[in-house]
Amino acid sequence: MGQDRPLTKTDNFWLAIPLPAAGKSTRGGRITPGEWERRRGLRLRFVYRRRGPSLLVAEGRLNTKGRAAASRSKTGRGLVTAPIFLLVPQVKLPKRLDLARDAERAHVAVPGLIVANWVEGRTG
Repeated sequence: MGQDRPLTKTDNFWLAIPLPAAGKSTRGGRITPGEWERRRGLRLRFVYRRRGPSLLVAEGRLNTKGRAAASRSKTGRGLVTAPIFLLVPQVKLPKRLDLARDAERAHVAVPGLIVANWVEGRTG
């Protein structure tokens, strides 16, 4: 029943996929856009692209490790627009596993299976 529904886009929710320039989280996992802004002191700018995923980019410089960092130059020398996160629309997947429904079906089928196997066993 629920498996026939297509994927549906949830309103105003994006999945942010960090690119190598984003670096790692302090907790060792994926870094979030909010955590990235707090740690780097830079604001992320949303860039909409009609084809392909949208981007969160930072205006700054790239350090030797390829990570975006704030530029100390007053003239703007060395500034780049570095993509930090890919943004894809977050979708809601249809529910695949419904244990209550499957357990109810098995519960209803058990008496019939017992009778069918009992009758076969007596005649055979």
